[in-house]
Amino acid sequence: MDINQQLDKLLRAEHYDPFQVLGVHFSEDNPDMATIRCFQPSAESVDLLIDKQLFPMQKIRDEGIFECSFNRQKVSDKQLDPYSYQYKITFYDGVIQTINDPYRFPPVLGEVDQFLFNFGTNYELYKHMGAQPGMYSQITGTIFRVWAPSATRVSVLGNFNNWDGRVHAMRSLGASGIWEIFMPGIGENELYKFEIRTQQGEILEKSDPFQFWGEIRPKTASTVRYLDHYQWQDEDWQKKKQTFNPYDRAMSIYEVHPGSWRRDPSQPERFLTFRELADSLIPYVKKLGFTHIELMPVMEHPLDESWGYQVTGPFSLTSRYGTPDDFMFFVDRCHQEDIGVILDWVPGHFPKDTYSLARFDGTALFEHEDPRQGDHPEWGTFIFNYGRKEVSNFLIANALFWLDIYHIDGLRVDAVASMLYLDYSRNDGEWIPNTYGGRENLEAIEFIRHLNSIIYDLHAGTLMIAEESTSFYGVSKPADAGGLGFGFKWNMGWMNDTLKYFETDPIYRKYHHNNLTFSIMYAFSENFILPLSHDEVVHGKKSLIEKMPGDQWQKFANLRLLLLTMWMHPGKKLLFMGGEFGQWNEWNCKQSLDFHLLKESGMHLDMLHFVEDLNRLYKENASLWEQDFTYQGFQWMDLEDRENSIISYARFAKDREDHLVCLLNFTPQTFFSYKMGLPAKGCYEQIFCSDHSRFGGSNASQKTIYKAIDEPYAQAPFHTQVVVPPLAGIILKPC
Repeated sequence: MDINQQLDKLLRAEHYDPFQVLGVHFSEDNPDMATIRCFQPSAESVDLLIDKQLFPMQKIRDEGIFECSFNRQKVSDKQLDPYSYQYKITFYDGVIQTINDPYRFPPVLGEVDQFLFNFGTNYELYKHMGAQPGMYSQITGTIFRVWAPSATRVSVLGNFNNWDGRVHAMRSLGASGIWEIFMPGIGENELYKFEIRTQQGEILEKSDPFQFWGEIRPKTASTVRYLDHYQWQDEDWQKKKQTFNPYDRAMSIYEVHPGSWRRDPSQPERFLTFRELADSLIPYVKKLGFTHIELMPVMEHPLDESWGYQVTGPFSLTSRYGTPDDFMFFVDRCHQEDIGVILDWVPGHFPKDTYSLARFDGTALFEHEDPRQGDHPEWGTFIFNYGRKEVSNFLIANALFWLDIYHIDGLRVDAVASMLYLDYSRNDGEWIPNTYGGRENLEAIEFIRHLNSIIYDLHAGTLMIAEESTSFYGVSKPADAGGLGFGFKWNMGWMNDTLKYFETDPIYRKYHHNNLTFSIMYAFSENFILPLSHDEVVHGKKSLIEKMPGDQWQKFANLRLLLLTMWMHPGKKLLFMGGEFGQWNEWNCKQSLDFHLLKESGMHLDMLHFVEDLNRLYKENASLWEQDFTYQGFQWMDLEDRENSIISYARFAKDREDHLVCLLNFTPQTFFSYKMGLPAKGCYEQIFCSDHSRFGGSNASQKTIYKAIDEPYAQAPFHTQVVVPPLAGIILKPC
């Protein structure tokens, strides 16, 4: 193909490698003869500036192709470096600008990094792809890279080229499928997109899959953003985390949707930034005594109503809540206040928005081609192709990115069940069995094991949490022992059974006693977190307090009893925002929580005091968390009093002398002389009662010291007689 044919392809934006045409080219006959060529469609004239000398460039194509040929030994008394030049451009509007040429720079990304990406093990991919700061030949700018192996041409678009895809076509790095260009002078806050020409000739405009920040919806351009400015001050937290064992520590998690926890009262439509949330949310959580904040997805997403679970920018902090530095500030402040930060992370699916990952280079690049594998029928999204090594690498690097760059302490992996099963939400004939004829998604299982193994290898103190609702074996067992390798699993069975029980009128609860006791049968089969999450207070399910039967007093008593039941049960805890003060309304992602209730009704403030005292009780007693995942930490005192809807049990620390005894009454009846089993002789002190007047209770149980009677009762070797308040629990401790 001669130069004119190549120029024709360039002008039609069809050239696979514009570096063959633009930039510096030497004569095969005379290596001192150089031709420098550029494409500037908005330029009236272009001069070549080299060694402080100006050389007019000839306009060889009306569309804006300029070139200059010279003998570098004859235009100066010294030999010129043809790679050290600039363009002085006079535009049609009279503006004159001197720029460096992107087409004078050689490839930058090394072959090892390319190989590791194609092999699926370039775990620091986020340091190479997208828009990265760079300096070459003492010239600063931004290196743009994108993976689009089936594209016939990729360009970077922006205000710097009037969004003209012909101007800055990128270089293909061959078999890796990566395209690259170094853009001198391009710095932070510059908007950009990638223009991709498919094999069918279709032109696509795409946001950067690796963007670190972008425009706020509905706009979709990516934003150049460097993430190395913030000065972290969480050294003490990071040192502690290296030796932190989460399994025998207290963990109570406050789940938050950042866009609706609280909004600016003067501008209800405005989201608070993470810097603003740091001044209000963190003190609130610390006062209530939660150990962690779990944030619903903070990655970029187009639709508010998806709550962040349909992600279009996996590496991008959503622009709704401020800048990346704002989020770093928030996480840093949490750590300084001894609060961990967990993010919801969504590797199970992605939306079909045309500007994002969907058919990124005109092919099913991140997803499967076959809709029986690639379409998610329940959510109308695409499913990642976990068997493609580059896609697996993309996702694993994304998880590591949030841990490394933003110092995140844990990831709650969303919708794991949908990843594990090929027939999830599908009818017969709508799915393809695995190679052994089974329904398990073997590629997804391997991806999950790979993910967890690498994270625990590189970030040992990380909390990896699975939202998984089936009986799949070993979700929180090590990968090398046949498990999936997560650290924890949400206990959805406990949540469903317990809420169903509490929604039942107390007069009928005795017929559903198994809902209370069955969870102990499997409580130690996994490392469980007990969730009362956002999913339980939306879409007509009612708020937690509105689920409770009875009048207003009974609703609050039931809610206190629900939380006490949860906090006393083996497993770590998670509570969604609003439940801590008994919000009446279902959660609405479009508005603030109803914090005005704390001023209008004392019962809501009493509820807040209850959660504060409950977390204090929890953290101060090792018996409630030191043996969460072993039978040695739990013993029934009485599990069979169905008629009265009462259960009692003991929780033990590793030192069995350190224990608590819990009795829970799920009826509005007061028992004035109730036999309560005890595990040891001696005296016991009542240290907590959910019926206390401080919490809005009736204060029916006022006695504080009880003596064990040396006589077995129910499943206990000793017992005592106690006053049992209505719809309440009491906690006894050896004295």
